[in-house]
Amino acid sequence: MKRLIPALFLVSLQLYAASAESNLLAGVARVDITHYDAGPVNDPLYVKALVVKSGDTTLAIVTIDAVTIGEIGHIGNDFLRVVRSRIEEETGIPPIHVLVNASHCHGVVHDVEARTLQAVIEAAANLVPVLIGVGAGVEERIMENRRFTLKNGEQVDSRRAYSLPPDELFTEVGPVDSEIGVLRLDTTGGETLAALYNFACHPIQGVPSGGNTADMIGFSSKVIEENLGVGAVALFLQGCAGDINPAHYKDADHPHDAEPLGNLLGLSTLRALRSIEPEQDSRLVVINERIELPRADTAERIENLEARRSVLLESLQGTSINLKTFIPLAVKYGLSPEYPSAYAHRYLHEEATGVIDAKHFDATNRAMLQRYIDNVHVMEELTRVQANLELLRKHQASNVAAPKPFVEVEVMAVRIGEFVLVTFPGEPTVQIGLNIKQASSHDHTFVAGYTNGYIYYAATAEQLRNTGHAQEDSDSILAPEWQAIYEAKVGELLGRL
Repeated sequence: MKRLIPALFLVSLQLYAASAESNLLAGVARVDITHYDAGPVNDPLYVKALVVKSGDTTLAIVTIDAVTIGEIGHIGNDFLRVVRSRIEEETGIPPIHVLVNASHCHGVVHDVEARTLQAVIEAAANLVPVLIGVGAGVEERIMENRRFTLKNGEQVDSRRAYSLPPDELFTEVGPVDSEIGVLRLDTTGGETLAALYNFACHPIQGVPSGGNTADMIGFSSKVIEENLGVGAVALFLQGCAGDINPAHYKDADHPHDAEPLGNLLGLSTLRALRSIEPEQDSRLVVINERIELPRADTAERIENLEARRSVLLESLQGTSINLKTFIPLAVKYGLSPEYPSAYAHRYLHEEATGVIDAKHFDATNRAMLQRYIDNVHVMEELTRVQANLELLRKHQASNVAAPKPFVEVEVMAVRIGEFVLVTFPGEPTVQIGLNIKQASSHDHTFVAGYTNGYIYYAATAEQLRNTGHAQEDSDSILAPEWQAIYEAKVGELLGRL
């Protein structure tokens, strides 16, 4: 009997090793990164890590409830290099196999590097054999494209930084991507270990209290995790959300609340997860390459926009009314357009006696009202022009000062079973993601922006011909040619998965 126990242990160890070789291994963890001292907190923010291993290949997917990975917000430009280096020291995972995605919300703690490392170490220390499944859900109620085409051919966007043009000028809205890409990982015992979901929408709705929040992503992940059971972790990968806003983003009649939108996204993701039957699949491929994208020269655009600003200023008209007098006049002339200045009988009396005092007064007031409205529209356009001019000048200065006429970016292509993912370190607009999905030969191809760095917006070549009229084409360092270069590289990488 003394020799039987070691023999049984050896057989068990061999069986486990064989199982590990034929199965994908995965581990998950999450760590709170909420900045509780920065002000009121509505709900917690997290860094979450999913470590996946097959044979000699290991991948770490890290999702952070932060605005970006570097450049703006609370995460510094050295974050990725430092965290990847520490992860390699502690776990052996090579830096080029670490994928870090920002959900694009705000307010993390200052020691987010240490907490990110903690999450990856915990996930790597708890690898277990998993079954995997891939699918897709649909959600089209919670978002809208924030770019609109006007009758003059220009495109504007919806921001809280400035006003929208008058309704009668709108002709078309841009597309959305309603697909939710889903990867489900279950333990061999049948419990869901992790759910990775990819969707495109700016999580910038906020909550009525104004407190710090993970926005709709925090609420959707909470719905998923509470329904999947104890220990399950939902990880959100932000998609091509550059020009995608939450629905009712400009609503001025109700408090902004991300929770209902997040609940809808969570429930739609759950519906997709429950339609998946996980199975054994050990395929894991990770490709990491760097490409050069051309920098823009927007000097001519800036000059044109400055000229437009001058024209707008010169178009302002003098008017004898101000806001205090405009509002009651607008109400009167809207409520009773035929007899705004007096009762109807007074107009009839003047008509009978040949007097036109009331009608003359009305004509004067209507002219003043229209001038005031015209001035308001000019003011609204001026705010858009000024905001976008500041962005263009900022990026033109950085591009001129750059040592090279291109920016080098990192692109990853990942395959986990049938789940295929490519990345971009900025804010690609939704058409980029739609193009990549349509061109891919893989049934389940998804795109994650906001990954492994941040180079601002990445609008399509067509959108960049509109430069100066919307944030996505103004808050950018890229020339229009970037799109063809990136999409060609992605096509090549997808062919190698």
